[in-house]
Amino acid sequence: MQQYAILTYHQIEMAPPPPAKFRSLYVEPASFARQMRWLKALGYHGVSMRDMMPYLRGEKVGKVVGLTFDDGYCNNLQHALPILQDCGFTATCYVMSQLLGKTNVWDIANGVLRADLMTAAQIRQWAQAGMEIGAHTKTHCKLPHMSDADAVREISDCKAELGDVLGVPVEHFCYPYGFYEARHAAMVQESGYQSATTTRRGKVQLGTDLFQLHRIPVVRSTYMPQFLLKLLTGYENGKGV
Repeated sequence: MQQYAILTYHQIEMAPPPPAKFRSLYVEPASFARQMRWLKALGYHGVSMRDMMPYLRGEKVGKVVGLTFDDGYCNNLQHALPILQDCGFTATCYVMSQLLGKTNVWDIANGVLRADLMTAAQIRQWAQAGMEIGAHTKTHCKLPHMSDADAVREISDCKAELGDVLGVPVEHFCYPYGFYEARHAAMVQESGYQSATTTRRGKVQLGTDLFQLHRIPVVRSTYMPQFLLKLLTGYENGKGV
């Protein structure tokens, strides 16, 4: 059965030195460039979730890889965008509508260094370059810890608020922290999104629930042999979260 990889990135930046926490979430720009160029050399086309949907629905078949960035860091715009454009790829960046132009406040208590998030003008720049903006709730909340009414607001208001900023519909969603339950997947669908991605690891098979899509993490320690293993084999399938 046809399977597709959707890759997950966070910060495209040099990792800070220890004792900074969560250094794995940084991928050096040079490493990211090598990965994208290997994709292209192997005949793959990196695509946003918008461009991935015909393949996930079985309407098209081809060598495509989904490219997603969580949280909307300024370094995605600075370092990833030129590489994506050079390769002719598209990608989706999931952002929080109430944190535009702010920082990763949800991470600070865990010892993660402060990092700037894209402003409204910068997410428009990302979109105008042919990339896509997706929704990541209003505030990077933990959906299972909220009432249903508050969770619906986080999901649906983010869609509306980002749509107002961009002037185009926002159609793809990502669960913050990967935390969600079946009721949240239903909320996302009812809010009018076309897909939702998780942190559950593995490739996506045709017929998979489009609101519980697995992804493949790419982190600081993902060196090229492992990157190719993740891409070309079922290495990630069944690894869980």
